Amino acid sequence: MGDNKKSVVKWGILGTGWIAQQFADDLAYVENAECLAVGSRSLESASQFADAHGAARAYGSYEELAADADVDVIYVATPHPFHKDNTLTSLLAGKAVLCEKPFTVNSAELEEMIKLAREKKLFLMEAMWTRFLPSIVKVREWIRKGRIGEVQLVKAEFGFKMDWNPEHRLLNPDLGGGALLDTGIYPVSFASMIFGAAPKGISSTSRMGTTGVDEQFSILLDYGSGKSALLSGAISLGMTNDAYIYGTEGYIRIPSFLNAKTAALHVGEEEAEVFTDNRQSAGYNYEAEAVGQYLREGQLESPVISLDESLGIMKLLDEVRAQWGFKYPFE
Repeated sequence: MGDNKKSVVKWGILGTGWIAQQFADDLAYVENAECLAVGSRSLESASQFADAHGAARAYGSYEELAADADVDVIYVATPHPFHKDNTLTSLLAGKAVLCEKPFTVNSAELEEMIKLAREKKLFLMEAMWTRFLPSIVKVREWIRKGRIGEVQLVKAEFGFKMDWNPEHRLLNPDLGGGALLDTGIYPVSFASMIFGAAPKGISSTSRMGTTGVDEQFSILLDYGSGKSALLSGAISLGMTNDAYIYGTEGYIRIPSFLNAKTAALHVGEEEAEVFTDNRQSAGYNYEAEAVGQYLREGQLESPVISLDESLGIMKLLDEVRAQWGFKYPFE
């Protein structure tokens, strides 16, 4: 795109599931953004999505969407086992890509995607929307300003108890099921945001279910000098889904951190300083707005979540699964 700060960014949505619907609706809250087109594996599904979410064009294949010359950037919203192929299709067509998390199933897939994006000088980013929420932006500001001193410990969890359905994507190893990639990406990425994606030590445990995927896990990351992260996730346990950041002078609590609307700063005996985001949207508009700005500025990566960081996170998840001896059938 050019450097016109007011130029409209025209989005193509690849996939028609729940998260694609949320993202498309939130584009209405982004200045100078347009939900132009949607692609699905069937024209009927794409047309229904386009009618419901205001997209002008509907395509019955992902290749047709990628070939639309008017689309500036494609949001890949399919399940993670399909992210690599969908992203490569988009990149090969010359499109910038925002790809849902987890970026891929493993680091080898992500390396292939990054290599192509860099060779073709195209923008690519993992859609870790949490990083762009105002409450999380405020948390990073508090830490940067030393409000809680030196950070020593991060605790984060994301878990829910799903209804038992062995055919569901989350319980199907052939579809990359399990808690680690689906829920674990949130706490692991959160710890990476604070400490970086390369801990000195990784310890983990899991409970494998009858369908052959991890239904529950815990991870301890050692960053040296006593700094650590305690992370948990599940698809079979209801959790608070809160995050805590403990420093030498205080701590920060973020309720429901993955879609955070508030964050509370606690320092000594002082009354807690609470930041509240009164957004009307679901919150996906913030990452979409950031991507639009990156494209207008000609940036190829996000400084908020770089490709190297995303790759480090995927390598960490690979190591955790290796500790469990867990591989997907298609790997």
